[in-house]
Amino acid sequence: MLLTPPQNPIAACICSRHRRSAALLGCSLLLLNCMQLHAEDSQERVFRYKNAKGVVVFSDQQPENQPFEVLLYDCYACNPDSTVDWQHTPLFTEPYQQEINLAAAQHKLDPALIRAVIHAESAFNPAARSKTGAVGLMQLMPETAKSVGVSNRYNPQDNIDGGSRYLAKLLQRFNGNIQLACAAYNAGPTLVSQLGAVPDYPETQSYVKRVQILLQRYRQH
Repeated sequence: MLLTPPQNPIAACICSRHRRSAALLGCSLLLLNCMQLHAEDSQERVFRYKNAKGVVVFSDQQPENQPFEVLLYDCYACNPDSTVDWQHTPLFTEPYQQEINLAAAQHKLDPALIRAVIHAESAFNPAARSKTGAVGLMQLMPETAKSVGVSNRYNPQDNIDGGSRYLAKLLQRFNGNIQLACAAYNAGPTLVSQLGAVPDYPETQSYVKRVQILLQRYRQH
């Protein structure tokens, strides 16, 4: 089934992120090169490509014999309707061990928490880039990266160090409360501070719950 831009299903989803205004409505999507796709088969995806007439087409079917891009939800763990079994989905226990352990030691964080956030943000895809410009393993926006001293967001070590530094600041701000810190990582610290609780956004609620699940599972490995 082909979808013209006015029927594009991208417009149907609503999400909020800490890197954008928490009040922003619309769909934020992760744009990946088709060769860099790292997502479970059950995750919703839309293919974007140009047809023979040069018209941009959106489809739920992969085109044959022509370049295409894959549009995914911005945050791997944020889709409230995700069919991923978070209690049993495979973990990433091996990648970036040195970088994660170094960042954990420098910023006094649990390595399992860093790993859980990376899993939730990008599913360990260092090339992940969202439609709004969040980049890398821990999905840093330019202003966030600048605030934590990261110049190359695609560099895994720099991205992990910067994301971990930011996460440590959030934990300090929320007195070590992991749920609130993760909510702030997703929806923004100002909003979480104002509410004193996890915002009642489906994406943020899903994100926090799934990070908690992943955290407990990574702690057991």
